[in-house]
Amino acid sequence: MIKTQHIATAVVSKVLAGASLTAVLQKAWRAHPTLSGQQRGAIQDISYGVLRFYGQLDALLKLLLNKPLQHQDLRCLLLVGLYQLQYSKASPHAVVDHAVSASCSLSHSKRSKEVSGLVNAVLRNFMRQRTALLAQADESEVGRHSHPQWWINKLRMQYPHNYQAVLEADNQHPPMTLRINRRKIEVAEYQKRLYEYSMHAQLLWDDALILAQPVAVEKLPGFTEGLVSVQDAGAQLAAPLLDAHDGMRVLDACAAPGGKSAHLLELADVELTALDHDAVRLSRVAQNLSRLELKAHRLVCGDAACPAGWWDNKLFDRILADVPCSASGVVRRHPDIKWLRRESDLPQFAASQQKILDALWQTLARDGKLLYATCSVFAEENKLQVAEFLHHHPDACPLPLSGMEAIDGQLLPDFQHDGFFYTLLHKS
Repeated sequence: MIKTQHIATAVVSKVLAGASLTAVLQKAWRAHPTLSGQQRGAIQDISYGVLRFYGQLDALLKLLLNKPLQHQDLRCLLLVGLYQLQYSKASPHAVVDHAVSASCSLSHSKRSKEVSGLVNAVLRNFMRQRTALLAQADESEVGRHSHPQWWINKLRMQYPHNYQAVLEADNQHPPMTLRINRRKIEVAEYQKRLYEYSMHAQLLWDDALILAQPVAVEKLPGFTEGLVSVQDAGAQLAAPLLDAHDGMRVLDACAAPGGKSAHLLELADVELTALDHDAVRLSRVAQNLSRLELKAHRLVCGDAACPAGWWDNKLFDRILADVPCSASGVVRRHPDIKWLRRESDLPQFAASQQKILDALWQTLARDGKLLYATCSVFAEENKLQVAEFLHHHPDACPLPLSGMEAIDGQLLPDFQHDGFFYTLLHKS
C-alpha cells in the first residue's frame, strides 16, 4: 500500500499543479512498468477519488491543520489518506501506518520524524473526530458539493431547480454503457449473450445497453470482433439525431476518438469524412473503425475552423460538429476538469466554437443539416452559442430533436448518462 499511496500522491500533486489526470496516469504507468493490475487499479481509484471529492477533502484538511502546508506533496499525501479513510474499504490503521511510512520519502532525514508525526496526528485526529469534522466541512458549498464555488453559482443560476441533482450526479461513479453494432448483431441477441456471461444489462434506448456492473472491455463478449463499443448513452444520441441516410456526404468534425464516426457508419452507408486536428488522436479513429470493420471515405488531419486547409469544395449533406468545450458534462469521468477549469475559460471556448460553426456552415449544402453538439452543461457554450449563431445566419433554422423537445436539447448528467447538448440546424 505504501507504493500505491506514494504514486497516487505524485499523480494528485501533478494534477493540482495543472496537468491532465489521464496524461499523468499514463506517464505513471510508463514510469512504473512492474505495477500489478491490482496496484494500477488502486492508484487509479485513489487518484480519481481524491479529485472527485477534493472540495470536501480540502475542507477537512484545513480543519485538521493549524496552518497551511507549504509542501505540496505532503499535503497531497494527507488528502490521499483522508480519501482512503473516508471512502475506501482499506483497514484504517493500515492506511495511517502506510501513510506515515510513505511520508518519510517526502522530507529530508532531519525532518522525517516531524513530518511522520504530523501525518500520524492528522489522520488519527480525523478518525477520532470524523462525524464532527464532516459536518463542519459541509457548512461550505465547496466542501458539501466538491465543486468550485464559481461552478456551483453558475449551475444554480442556469438550473435553479436541477443544480443540486447535477452536482450530486457529477460526484458519482459513471455507468458503463455499451453501443451494439447493429450491422453485426441485434441488441436483444447481444443482451442474451451478456446474460450467458453473467453480465446483466438494461436497454436504455436504440442500441444502448447499460451494464449493472462495469467490466474490463476485453471481457465483453465479441468486443475484439466488433460486436460492441463502449460509449455513453448521451453520446449515442448524436448519430441518430443527425438523420444521415445511405449515399450522403457526411462530415464528422472534431471526430477523435471516433465513437460517433463509427456509429454513423453503423447506421447508414454514408461517404464519411472524419476530421480532427490531432494526428495522434486521429489514429485512434482509424483503430476503432478497423476493429468494427467499418471504413470512412477520408480521415483528415485539419482544423475545423479553417476548411481551406482540408476541404475539397464538395458540399456535405450532413455535418456533425461535436466542438471542443469545457467538458463540464463529463466531470464524473474526468474529475480533474472541475479543478483545472476556470470561469474565464468559457468565453475562450465560446469564441472557438463560434469560429468552427461559422466555418463549417460554409461547407454544408443547401437543405443540409448540421448537428451542433457539446459535452457541456453551461449555457454560454450551448443555447446562448446557438442563439448567437442564428442571429448572424438567417439561412439557419433549428429543427425539433426527436425525443428531446421537452429538455430543449440539454441533457443534464444523471445515473443513466453524462451531460450533453444538441441542436440540429437546417440550411434553408
